[in-house]
Amino acid sequence: MIARNIENIVRERLRSSVPAVVLLGPRQVGKTTLARKIAADWPGGAVYLDMERPADGRRLDDADAYLRAQHGKLVVIDEIQRLPGLFEILRGIIDDRRAGGERFGHFLLLGSAALELMRQSSESLAGRVAYMEISPVDILDAEPAGIDAQTLWVRGGFPESLLAANDTTSLDWRRDFIRSYLERDVPMFAPRMPTETLGRLWIMLAHQQGALLNQARLAASLGIGASTLTRYVDLLVDLQLVRRLPPWAANVGKRLTKTPKVYVRDSGVVHALLELATWNDVLGHPVAGTSYEGFVIESLIQAAGNARRAYFYRTHDGAEIDLVFERGGTPEIAIEVKRSSAPRVERGFTLATADLAVQSRYVVYPGSESFSLRGGVEAIGLAALAAKLRATA
Repeated sequence: MIARNIENIVRERLRSSVPAVVLLGPRQVGKTTLARKIAADWPGGAVYLDMERPADGRRLDDADAYLRAQHGKLVVIDEIQRLPGLFEILRGIIDDRRAGGERFGHFLLLGSAALELMRQSSESLAGRVAYMEISPVDILDAEPAGIDAQTLWVRGGFPESLLAANDTTSLDWRRDFIRSYLERDVPMFAPRMPTETLGRLWIMLAHQQGALLNQARLAASLGIGASTLTRYVDLLVDLQLVRRLPPWAANVGKRLTKTPKVYVRDSGVVHALLELATWNDVLGHPVAGTSYEGFVIESLIQAAGNARRAYFYRTHDGAEIDLVFERGGTPEIAIEVKRSSAPRVERGFTLATADLAVQSRYVVYPGSESFSLRGGVEAIGLAALAAKLRATA
C-alpha cells in the first residue's frame, strides 16, 4: 500500500473542522482504501456503507433512523451520488448534533462525479461540509514508496496500474479501466451519450494532449455539434479524467489567448489510450513532450493546494508560460516544463514572466539537481518543486 499525503489532511478536517468531508476522485484512485484506513482506527468506531451494494442500500431504507443510531461513530458512505436524497437527511442529523455541541467528525462521503456531487451536496450541506479531491498517486506519494518518476510518468498514478508486476499487466489494467468507464459510468451519468463517440473523443484528446481546446475541429471530426461536444468534455472533466487549464486573462496590455488547454489528467491513461506500454514506446511517440508536460503540471497542481489557482499564459506574439500559480489575484509562480537533461530558458518565457512581473520562476526538468539559469530562473526537479509548493500551500 502506498501511503497518501492526503490522509492526514482528511483526518484533521474531520477531527477539528467540519461535520462532513466529501472526498472526490475517479474510480480506482484509492478513495475506498483511504476511507477504510481512516475508519479502522477512528475513536468510537466506524460504519462503512457502499451504495453500489444492495445490502448496504437496504440499510438506508429508513436512512434517518439508521444514521441517527450510529451516533458517536464515523459513517463512511461510498458512491453517495447514487443516493442524492440522502443529503437532506444528513443536514438534519448534523444540525441536531451541532445543537447538542457536537460539531466535527460525523460523515466521510465518497464520490466519483465531482460537479454533480458538489451540486447535490451544496444545496443541502452548505457550511457543513468540506470538499477534498484525491487524485492518482503523485510524485510526493510515490518517492517515499520507492517508485521513481519515470515509472510514475509511464504507468500513471492509479495504484493498480502503478504497482503492477510489469508494464504489460499495467497497460492491461488501464485498458480495462478505460473500458469500464465507457461501459459503466458514462451510461450511469449520461444515459443518452453514445459511449463510442465519447471514447473516440478521449483518444483524440490524448493525441492532442496539452493543446488548445478547438471545439469546432473536434466536433467536426466526431460529426457532432459544438454544444454536444461541450457536454462530452464537461462529462470527462466532471469525472476528473480531463483537466481544462484556463488561460490567465488579466489586463496586461497584450493580446492574450483566451481558449483553455485540455489535458487527460493521468499520464498512464494518456499512454493507454495511445497503446504505449513502455518507456521506450512513450519516448518514440510524438506525444512524449506534451505527455511529460501534463504529468508535471498535474503533479504540481496537486502539490500547490487549494489556496493557489492554476493557469497558463500565452500572448499572440509568442510569450508563454506553461503553468502560472496565482494567489489572491496576483501571479505568484511561473513554471516552464522541459523534458531535457540540459534545460534552457526560452525567450517567450522571459517575455511572459516580465509581462506578469512574477518573481518565482522555475524550469522543471527530469533531473534531480537544482541550478540557476539566466533571468533569475531556477532549474529544478519535479519532486523538489512539488515539495516546495506543498510546504507553502
